Amino acid sequence: MSGAQQAAENARRRDIRNRWFLSAPALLIIGLAGVGPLFIVLVYSFLAPGNYGDVKWEFSTDAWFNVFLQRDIFDNTLSLADAHVSILWRSIKLALATTVLSLIFGFPTAYFIASRPAHYRQVWLFLITIPFWTNMLIRGFAIQEMIRNEGLVNTVLMKLGVISAPIQMLYTDFAILLGMAYVHLPLMVLPLYASMEKLDFRLVEAGYDLYATRFQVLRRIIIPLVKPGIIAGSILVFIPALSSYVIPRILGGGKNLMIGNLIELQFGQGRNWPLGASLSITLVIIVLAAMLYYVKNAGKTGGGHA
Repeated sequence: MSGAQQAAENARRRDIRNRWFLSAPALLIIGLAGVGPLFIVLVYSFLAPGNYGDVKWEFSTDAWFNVFLQRDIFDNTLSLADAHVSILWRSIKLALATTVLSLIFGFPTAYFIASRPAHYRQVWLFLITIPFWTNMLIRGFAIQEMIRNEGLVNTVLMKLGVISAPIQMLYTDFAILLGMAYVHLPLMVLPLYASMEKLDFRLVEAGYDLYATRFQVLRRIIIPLVKPGIIAGSILVFIPALSSYVIPRILGGGKNLMIGNLIELQFGQGRNWPLGASLSITLVIIVLAAMLYYVKNAGKTGGGHA
């Protein structure tokens, strides 16, 4: 190796060492604040539950076994843990429904903002982000006051003679879906707008010039070009909706639990920390699967637009 090549190689190694040195504080914080607690939860999931909470430092896989299965206390037969499965299915179902509902309302909202004159867009974006200024707990109580039996919606409908008795909306899956869609809608609008802002609207005009209908323009031009924003917004809504705790607690009334509420129950009243840890890791696995799906599809469709 010549002297010039050796010098270039040494410079490259120094550059790599400097990058690692500059990244070390951030990596240390991520390791201690992120990976560390998650590792503790993983360890707890393989221990035995204590008598009054906490754990016994005895290796056990019972917690993972009890995530989806249960053993009869009388004859020791195995059966599906119906409560856990139904709660997990409700969580996935409501998270998917929240994502779809947010997309239905967020797509035209983002398109409207992106198609406004440039000096008006910031105002509309400001209005979209205003809900983030309010605590989620307050927003949950606001929805509760609107849909309860004596709330605004039922009162107006009864005054108009549409209904003769209040409609039971509170403490149902509908109430949870409504609350989560309201809370997470901005998370769908913002990445969609980021994609649509880069959309060349001359392509839309060209589609109309070629006698395409509005639906054809939407399906063949707009949606393919903003697909990275759709995927990013869907992931940003699906993940927090899946692990939502506050909204189901307020609007579900303790009867319509989601996976976040079940985890809290195990660490609290249930006093079964290993089972709570196992459910937490199960939730992390589902979230990681959703993230891997996003990375895979964003790479194929040019995720830089989002």
